Amino acid sequence: RDDDDINDVASMAGVNLNEESARILATTSELVGSQMQPCKDEPFLAAVPLHKRILETAKKLGITDVPAEVVTFISHATQNRLRTVIEKVTVITQHRMESYKDDEWYEQATDVRAQLKFFEQLERLEKQRKDEQEREILLKAAKSRSRQEDPEQARLKQKAKEMQQQELAQMRQRDANLTALAAIGPRKKRKLDTPGMLSMGGEGLGVCGGNQAGLGTASPRQYPRQKITRVNLRDFIFYMEQEREMSHSLLLYRALLK
Repeated sequence: RDDDDINDVASMAGVNLNEESARILATTSELVGSQMQPCKDEPFLAAVPLHKRILETAKKLGITDVPAEVVTFISHATQNRLRTVIEKVTVITQHRMESYKDDEWYEQATDVRAQLKFFEQLERLEKQRKDEQEREILLKAAKSRSRQEDPEQARLKQKAKEMQQQELAQMRQRDANLTALAAIGPRKKRKLDTPGMLSMGGEGLGVCGGNQAGLGTASPRQYPRQKITRVNLRDFIFYMEQEREMSHSLLLYRALLK
């Protein structure tokens, strides 16, 4: 009677219990009779050199025998530690590469690049002003026609003469460059994407017309570019400074000296 009540409720809901049971058996049939076995445990480090290194360290502590399980355990521990270090350093690098210029929750407080450009412009103007003053002094010395000239006056005249020759040479070079550019004419932009051609490795590969496999004009394939995270020494130094075990280590001191 209970089964009949269940069938009545299932039929009222539009569910066929026989079909559902057959579907469940069909999806799990691949696992029926299959035998599961563990994968082979492959060490991360080379077992022979690692065992030799462990024995050398163990002999100093009075240990003469180190089983192979210890070597495997240390190899896995090294792999886990290296994975943790790489993950943390990658997060540090990603934080360093983040840009908050377009973020509405951040506003720019200082612009070091604009400040450096301003100082460079000041230095350029100061140098230009000094050059103009020196040029005026040299021109005055060159125009002076005093009969009794001291050695300093003669040196200024010679320097003014050299400056005028240098300016004349620069003007000639500028005129020659403008003449050469006018003779060459406007530069034509090179066509990067030619219809019907695919560029691979710098060579053009022709693609047949629409009669073959329904291909028309070929379009260059766009492969997804893999994002590369470049970690530098500064990221490793920041990581070591944050770690309790490495904040006072000799490795951090050596990294700071580089």
